[in-house]
Amino acid sequence: MSLIPRETLAAYLDDALGDLETAQVEQALRQNETLRKQLHGLLQERDRGEHSVGAIWRRQRLSCPSREQLGSFLLGVLESEAQDYIEFHLRTIGCAFCQANLADLQAQNQEATPHVRERRKRVFDSSAGLLKAKK
Repeated sequence: MSLIPRETLAAYLDDALGDLETAQVEQALRQNETLRKQLHGLLQERDRGEHSVGAIWRRQRLSCPSREQLGSFLLGVLESEAQDYIEFHLRTIGCAFCQANLADLQAQNQEATPHVRERRKRVFDSSAGLLKAKK
């Protein structure tokens, strides 16, 4: 990776790249003084506070689902459009923040005893049934 676009460097700073791409960027940074200066300039711009719509959108994570929505995604109980969006956000966009949140939720779910998981399912099933009946 000889030329690294500014957007890729920004994604590197946001920890939004995959493992392979991150390793390539780090290798290029070790070998290229100009690239290190470009990265330093990007860091300075961020420190000054970039206020473009895109920067604010990324900083505030406006496209990220809530932790509650990620939990519902994990349980497979969202409507298909929401389930598809979160799948896209996690797999295609590769949001590291949401992937970490999902991994944490998965770990918590694995730690729960079978009795706790069964109780959660019963509560959800009874609540979902009531909500659907009221529509």
